[in-house]
Amino acid sequence: QVQLVESGGGLVQAGGSLRLSCAASGSIFSAYAISWYRQAPGKQREWVATIDSRGSTNYVDSVKGRFTISRDNANNTVPLQMNSLKPDDTAVYYCSIFYAMRRIWGQGTQVTVSS
Repeated sequence: QVQLVESGGGLVQAGGSLRLSCAASGSIFSAYAISWYRQAPGKQREWVATIDSRGSTNYVDSVKGRFTISRDNANNTVPLQMNSLKPDDTAVYYCSIFYAMRRIWGQGTQVTVSS
């Protein structure tokens, strides 16, 4: 059973930075792509970034150049470094893995960016 736990959220002023982390249990972590999603109040959950097992990354256009996803397979973590934050980045951020034919989610961490 794979479990994901996010941490690192908080309140930050516009232009500031936060570093989220996704910690995963289970020995299969390094073999799978890990993604970050976010859900703002009243909006659908939105894909933000993905890192695959080889370290290749993809980002939604709205965060390109500001967010960086990476992975530490030795510690089973996937950080999301978020710089130049904007009020529109305010959301609950979730990490996710597609494993055993289903998408698994963490509990989420709140990010609030004040203007």
